[in-house]
Amino acid sequence: MNVRNVVLSVFVLLIGFSASAQINILNAKTPDEIGVKTEDQIAYDNDQPLPYGFVDDRDVLWSKTTWEIIDLDERVNFPLYYPIDTNNIGSERRSLYDVLVKNITNGKIDHVYADSYFTEKRTMKDIEASLVYSDTTDAGIDQVNAGETLDPQYVRRFTLDAGDIEEWRIRGYWFLDKRQGELKYRLLGICPVANEARSKAFSDDGQDNKVELFWIWYPSTREVLHEAKAFNRKNTSQPITYDHLLNSRRFNALVYKEDNELGDRGVKEYINDNALMQLLESDRIREKIRNIEIDLWNY
Repeated sequence: MNVRNVVLSVFVLLIGFSASAQINILNAKTPDEIGVKTEDQIAYDNDQPLPYGFVDDRDVLWSKTTWEIIDLDERVNFPLYYPIDTNNIGSERRSLYDVLVKNITNGKIDHVYADSYFTEKRTMKDIEASLVYSDTTDAGIDQVNAGETLDPQYVRRFTLDAGDIEEWRIRGYWFLDKRQGELKYRLLGICPVANEARSKAFSDDGQDNKVELFWIWYPSTREVLHEAKAFNRKNTSQPITYDHLLNSRRFNALVYKEDNELGDRGVKEYINDNALMQLLESDRIREKIRNIEIDLWNY
C-alpha cells in the first residue's frame, strides 16, 4: 500500500467520527436545524471521556507535584482563550472560562475551592465578589443622601468575561507507574487568573490586581469539559474536547512551583527580580522530571 492509499484510509476513518463542530450542517433545511441531533444520533452518541485507569498507591515508585502557568498570550494556548466575543458565533463554541462559569452557576460543577490545596470549598455566591463589581455614581449617591430611592441607571455593574482572563494555573501530579514502567501525568486542578472586576471600574489606577479567581478539582469537571469543544485549527470538522486538550497537554506551560520541604516555595520566592533565571529554573524542574523516566532504564 502506497502513501496515497494510507492517507486516504486515515481520512475515511476520521470522517466516521460523530464529533462535529457543525452537527447536521449538511442536512439542515433551515439554520435552526444546525447543531441539532436527530433521535438516532442521540441514541448512537454514547461518547464518554476516556476513564482514568486505577493506579494502586503501591505502584507509584516516584511522584512530584507541580504548579504551572498557561500564558494566554502565547499562540499555542489560544484554544483555551477564544472566543471572547460570542455575539456573532455559534452556541457550540465557547471559551474555557465561559464553560466553567456557566456550569458552576447551574450546579454541574460543585467542587470549587479557594486555593490549589482544595481545603476550603467555595460556592458561586462566594466567588461572585471577584467576578462582579457594582458601583454607584455620584448622582446616585446624591439621590440616596437626599432620601430618595436609588435609580438603577445610577448603578454601574462590571463583570469579568473571557476576554479578561490573562492566564490559567494548573496543578498536576507526575508519577512513575512501576507496573507499566512509564512516567505519567494526572491533572488535579485548574484556575483562571485575572484582575478582579473592580479593576474594570478603576482602570486608570495603574495597579495590578491579578488574582486566582477560583480553583476547580479537575476530575469532577471531565464530563462537562468532554461536552465542550475547543477549536481545531487543523480540521474544523473535528473539534477537540477541552478534556482531551488538557489531559494530552496540548498547551505550553511554565512551572512556577513544585512541592518541596520549604512549604512548597515558589520559584519567585528564591529567585527575585530576574526573569531569565526564573525561566531557566522552570526548565530545570521540568528536565529533572523528564530525566526520572530516562534514569529508570539506565543500568
